[in-house]
Amino acid sequence: MRKHLAPVAAEPTAADLAAIDTEWPLIAAELDVLDAEITMLYALDHGGPSPLDWRRLRRAVARVTRAAADLTARTDANRAA
Repeated sequence: MRKHLAPVAAEPTAADLAAIDTEWPLIAAELDVLDAEITMLYALDHGGPSPLDWRRLRRAVARVTRAAADLTARTDANRAA
């Protein structure tokens, strides 16, 4: 039996878009980590990751940590206000 999904006709609200905009630095940082991890997997089949590949991964992970801390600080400040 096949189930069909109903089409979504609702557009994102202004609040939805604001939430995405607020979280975008973290989302972008996580995409950078994913990209670095894909590069590392590719490098495994081609002689192994270079020191530059490892550095890129470490820097991407550090950006996620900073973006998560910034997002937490901003949301905590908004809740306190």
